[in-house]
Amino acid sequence: MALPKIAEVRKMSDEEIAAAILAAKKKLFELRLQQATRRLEKTHEFKHTRHRLGQLLTVERERQLAQSTPEA
Repeated sequence: MALPKIAEVRKMSDEEIAAAILAAKKKLFELRLQQATRRLEKTHEFKHTRHRLGQLLTVERERQLAQSTPEA
């Protein structure tokens, strides 16, 4: 499984990004829980989920800055 591309995130709406951020945080929690109980089989999912969360938060912040910065 390849790492997700940021171009996919940039195509998403603000609502979709917010929902995806929540889902990624929830998945990270579940992965940590599985790791703590030694039931985690796919350890690479940590990297993929953290990477995806970083992309989502980056695009969300870019959009916030674009809205707050006046075009002068």
